[in-house]
Amino acid sequence: MISAKDLRDIASARLADSEVLRKERRFDGATYLCGYVVELTLKARICDTLKWAGFPQTRSEFENYRSFRTHSLDVLLSLTGVERDVKTKCFAEWSIVVKWDPEVRYKPIGTAKEQDADLMIESTKALLAII
Repeated sequence: MISAKDLRDIASARLADSEVLRKERRFDGATYLCGYVVELTLKARICDTLKWAGFPQTRSEFENYRSFRTHSLDVLLSLTGVERDVKTKCFAEWSIVVKWDPEVRYKPIGTAKEQDADLMIESTKALLAII
């Protein structure tokens, strides 16, 4: 298991990494990392909501929690207990971030543009404040 605190700490570090990549005009990497920032934050929130000591990490830990073993931000948000708040207060930001998919790592370099990175980073920050 990975603790909710560790998930949040990693998310914070990855957001900082994303901002560094943005400054270096590495827009693909900046947007990619933001998706993981939101994913990790959602998983931390699930731990809080369900009063879990940590989120499953290994195959055996996921044995009885298969629906939690996902990168789908929509699925994870639905498990947090804050879906209504997020979609009411940050609908525009959620609409930007929810398009993320870990498979974006296979897209050609240069797919993400400066505006994409800026929107993803700002949307991620807004979501973190509410999640």
